[in-house]
Amino acid sequence: MAAAGFLLSEDHCLCSICLDVFTDPVSTPCGHNFCKNCINQNWDKNVPYKCPNCKETFSVRPNLKVNTFISEISAQFRQSAQQKGNSSSKQQGVKPGEIPCDICTETKLKAVKSCLFCLASYCKTHLEPHLTVSRLRKHDLINPVENLETRMCTKHNKPLELFCRDDEICVCTLCTYSDHETHEVVPLKYECKRKKVKLGKTESTIQQMIQNRRLKIEEIKHFVELSNKDADRAIARDVQVFIALKESVVKSKTDFIEMITKEQKMTEKKANFFIKVLEREISELMKRSTELQQLSGTTDHLHLIQNFSSLNSAPSTKDWTGVRLQPPTYEGTVVRALTQLEETLNKQMKKVFEAELRRVQQYAANVTLNPASAHPQLLLSDGGRQVKHGDEERKLPDNPKRFDFLYVVGKNSFSSGRFYYEAQVKDKACWTLGVVRKSVNRKGEISLKPQNGFWTICLRNKVQYFAFTDHEVRLFPKCRPEKVGVFVDYEEGLVSFYDVNSSALIYSFTGCSFNDKLHLFCSPGHNLGGINSAPLIICRSDHLRLQPPPPPPLGRHVIKFQL
Repeated sequence: MAAAGFLLSEDHCLCSICLDVFTDPVSTPCGHNFCKNCINQNWDKNVPYKCPNCKETFSVRPNLKVNTFISEISAQFRQSAQQKGNSSSKQQGVKPGEIPCDICTETKLKAVKSCLFCLASYCKTHLEPHLTVSRLRKHDLINPVENLETRMCTKHNKPLELFCRDDEICVCTLCTYSDHETHEVVPLKYECKRKKVKLGKTESTIQQMIQNRRLKIEEIKHFVELSNKDADRAIARDVQVFIALKESVVKSKTDFIEMITKEQKMTEKKANFFIKVLEREISELMKRSTELQQLSGTTDHLHLIQNFSSLNSAPSTKDWTGVRLQPPTYEGTVVRALTQLEETLNKQMKKVFEAELRRVQQYAANVTLNPASAHPQLLLSDGGRQVKHGDEERKLPDNPKRFDFLYVVGKNSFSSGRFYYEAQVKDKACWTLGVVRKSVNRKGEISLKPQNGFWTICLRNKVQYFAFTDHEVRLFPKCRPEKVGVFVDYEEGLVSFYDVNSSALIYSFTGCSFNDKLHLFCSPGHNLGGINSAPLIICRSDHLRLQPPPPPPLGRHVIKFQL
């Protein structure tokens, strides 16, 4: 009974206006109790005078007196609460980042709950009335939050308890009678359930996005692993070419020096032989000169006559008038060495280009020509793989895709990765070949430059080859290409042209910025009175998908060259 009585006193010793223990409690004529100051302030602002609890209206402001009975119960309750507060005073104050209790006056304690009805946060002690008083139990308690005033309607100063689905904002009950009268308004808890369903779907989507990105990470890691292996194989395979070339250059240098030294020694040996012969003849001539001087100075007439014939004759010597020493011709030696080195380099380059061509042919795409883009004078085959120039211009419907010049693009488009195609240009006197952006200008005068979206090469007058960059670049292939391969690496920004039959690189555009879908681009050129009547043929891709040669072992294998 005592406990029940105490609970009853708790329910009657709290002011429903300030929600705190009564201070100078007074009773209205309708029987409800309030703090004297609270009810007076309420009636000072609101006329006519109403009871805040039952809304009973008083025509004359009641004369209120302090209820001594409730005052004594409130004093007892305040004393009990003070004792509990003293027992909890040992608790530490609120820490940074924690929500403080709005009721604590001295040491602010950590709030454990916030009341959406009272718009206040309470510590464990001050929360007790909301847990024990039946009327306060109906209030919505949430985990402590800051800025509870933002949960009040700024227009009506009422709690934001409803949600307007038309305007997607929170409103109070009075808003439903004004700005949102005809709108769909629901309690916040119903809208929260709806929003949680959407959040669940969003969460599922995000989880799927996370999973997709994790799979993409694994894919990229796998790509890096394969790329590293490809790099190792490329180094093991191709670095031997440079090592062999270096060894060939060193050997050529050594052989050249040895040959020059040998020729120089032979020249020196021949010169020394001539010098010895000349010195021997000089010795004999000097001996004859001495004898002649002696015979000329003799007084023995008989002796002079007897030896005159033997000494007067010319000595037996070589005629040195036509003898010439020619210096060795070293230029021929250098030319021969460099010629052999060039042959070795060409052989290795051919092997490298053959391997490179086989590699890019793996990306062969099955492309065909788009008749809707072809100039009216161009004749396309039924399969869209051949195109040639017709003498007469056909009457075709004009459209933005059709070129005003003798050009045509492929049906297929590429916006990533790598692709390759081949075109047969055998027996043609002129042609143009390459790739273009989908968005290039197709009307009026066209300049085939990369900045305009064209990456092309061409043949003119049977023998003149050009690449169209900022200006025309003259090309000099070693032989006349009969089949041209075009390879594109979209991400790398690379467009390369190959002479398929000789496995030689004709030209490469590097550092290209595509920024759009790419199409095959070609022109068979004018007929030129039958000189250029052969069609330009786009080769099928099925026979181009060749298997690459097996990679060499990762060990070091040096290739020896014999010069």
